[in-house]
Amino acid sequence: MSPARGTLRVFENGEALAQGIAAWLTDTALRAKGWFTVCLSGGTTPKRLYEILASPPLIDRFPWALTRFTFGDERFVPPDDPASNARMATDAMFSHVPVPGANIYSMPTVGVTPEAAAATYERTLKCLYGDDVLVPERALFDVTLLGVGDDGHTASLIPGQPVLEEKVRWVSVVSQGRPETRLTLTFPALQSSSATVFLLQGKAKREILERLLSGDETVPAGRLRPEGELYWFADRDAAGRWAMK
Repeated sequence: MSPARGTLRVFENGEALAQGIAAWLTDTALRAKGWFTVCLSGGTTPKRLYEILASPPLIDRFPWALTRFTFGDERFVPPDDPASNARMATDAMFSHVPVPGANIYSMPTVGVTPEAAAATYERTLKCLYGDDVLVPERALFDVTLLGVGDDGHTASLIPGQPVLEEKVRWVSVVSQGRPETRLTLTFPALQSSSATVFLLQGKAKREILERLLSGDETVPAGRLRPEGELYWFADRDAAGRWAMK
C-alpha cells in the first residue's frame, strides 16, 4: 500500500532522518541551475538537519553562495528571542556556514506591525519570484521544508483560523489559535514549490502521519496540494505500520 499522495521514505531513527534529508537537500541543491531557493521550517527535526548541513562533509559540498533561504512561518517576536525560527536557524546553521547575509530572507518582526510585516515579506517574495502572480509553470521555491503538529497544522496554518481560506495573499497574520501572534505563508505560496518535504519524527507524530498518508483532508497539512513533488520523510517511530510497507 502506498500513501494517498506523495512518496514516503522511512529512516531508522531521528538521527538517520536528519542525515538523510540533509544529504537529499544537498544533492538537490547541487543539481539546480542558477539560484536554489529553499523555504525553511522551524522545529526540533529541522534544527538537527541544519546542524548537519553546517558540519563536515556537507558544509563543504552545499552551494551556499547560490542558495536563497526563506521561512515558512515565524512567531512575531524579536529575532534574538529563543522562540524565533530565524534565531534557531542562525544558531544551528547560518552562523557556521559561508552563506552571504543577503541570501537570508527572515520575516521582519521589529519596528513594524504584524500586518505591515506580512505585507513587506510578501513583497520580498514577489521580488525573488520576479512577478506578482504565481503560475504553475514556475515555482516560487525549489524546496519547501515543513513540519506537522499533532493537530495537523503546518507552518502556522492552524486549524479553524481564517488564514486557511486565503486565496490571494502570499503571507498572512495569524493572531489567534496560539499564545503569540504569527506570520505564515499561505496555501498559495507554500504550494508553489518544485519539491515539498514533510518531516516527522517520533511516536507522537504517528497518529497524524497515519491520517495524512491515508488521505485525510480535514487538517491543514492534508489540504496542501503542492504543484511539484511531495515527500514524507519520517523515522520508524512516526511511520508506525507504514514502516513495513
